[in-house]
Amino acid sequence: MLSISSNTFPCFSSQLSVSPVSPLPCFSSLINTHRLGKVNAMAVDTVKSAPSKPNGYNHAALHSKVEQTAQKAGANPLVFDAKFLRHEANIPQQFIWPDHEKPSGNAPELKVPLIDLAGFLSGDPEATKEAAKLVGDACREHGFFLVANHGVGSKLLSDAHKYMDEFFELPLSEKQKAQRKLGESAGYASSFTGRFSSKLPWKETLSFRFTAEKDSAKIVRDYLLDRMGQDFSEFGNVYQSYCESMSTLSLRIMELLGLSLGVKKRSHFREFFQENDSIMRLNYYPPCQKPDATLGTGPHCDPTSLTILHQDQVGGLQVFVDNEWRSITPNSDAFVVNIGDTFMALSNGQFKSCLHRAVVNSTTTRKSLAFFLCPKSDKIVTPPEELVDESNPRVYPDFTWPTLLEFTQKHYRADMNTLDVFRNWLLQQQQPPPPAV
Repeated sequence: MLSISSNTFPCFSSQLSVSPVSPLPCFSSLINTHRLGKVNAMAVDTVKSAPSKPNGYNHAALHSKVEQTAQKAGANPLVFDAKFLRHEANIPQQFIWPDHEKPSGNAPELKVPLIDLAGFLSGDPEATKEAAKLVGDACREHGFFLVANHGVGSKLLSDAHKYMDEFFELPLSEKQKAQRKLGESAGYASSFTGRFSSKLPWKETLSFRFTAEKDSAKIVRDYLLDRMGQDFSEFGNVYQSYCESMSTLSLRIMELLGLSLGVKKRSHFREFFQENDSIMRLNYYPPCQKPDATLGTGPHCDPTSLTILHQDQVGGLQVFVDNEWRSITPNSDAFVVNIGDTFMALSNGQFKSCLHRAVVNSTTTRKSLAFFLCPKSDKIVTPPEELVDESNPRVYPDFTWPTLLEFTQKHYRADMNTLDVFRNWLLQQQQPPPPAV
């Protein structure tokens, strides 16, 4: 695996500007917005001392190294089959994480606000004001909150978890009918054995695309039927309905986010994501005989806009806040919502995309349903004008979601620095080539 830290990309000159607004600040001042603390102290120190001009960054070389890593992993990939591996005394070396990233002990609970959406959804002005305040406070601190009375039916949630069990308990050869291809975000993945060769997550996933465009028909159902066959008709119908419900809920949450940011047009973000082109992921974390040596999902910030997560009752989600890992206790009646990198850019850095991970245990399978809201491919990610002024200059240049997605699929393994590294990569692309010698 190619591990790329923020110090691969030296700080860009504060004179660079990508639009007729205030100059972009130096990267070293941005990295603190992720509250990395001790986890990335060395990287922060290195970046602070970096020169003001791009030095040594070679996109072609980076892409080549990432491709070589993927080819190395894919040439003779380890097969992650938990039903087989659970009978082994130890776990493969590829799943063992560095000591400083291994989980340790029981993480204290993170107190995140539980937002009752009933009043907001019914149009109650006082309840809406209170919900917007609670959401804003959480998003400025760490980007995580819970929502209850969200309008998603309990039967749909129950069915979504039930069919997840049915899929992941299939023989590996059956699941591989939907095998995820290199560079794609949809399909079945047994860990990331085809993409990386170390620090592999102890999990299986099934991902698929959802789009809210009017002419998209039943894109989720059709994809699953095409990959898995007609026996998966009801399976496809359940996740089609689930994605539609998540899209509706996410648009309502986007309205709250706009209110909490003080955006003049209340519907601004809801309209921006109206025809969203999003990702749905089923996460399955089997028991592991060495849970203190590995992770279900490594430390990262979501590159997407908004994540809506439903956990089972096992627990395992942890968030890095105030220099320590803290857990979010499962609540079957609520969704966990967190801000992603793309919305952090849309908010001009006001709302935080926070570092989080998933841990595993030795006795019980953990499952979660994750809906990653993403804008339509042609939407330009740029903050509303009222979020930019002399006191709050532009933090990130304009970009489109497909560009960031490709960056995380082909050039960079998503981590706590993705958005800042991507920002510098965009600025590098805009630089004129050096004069010929």
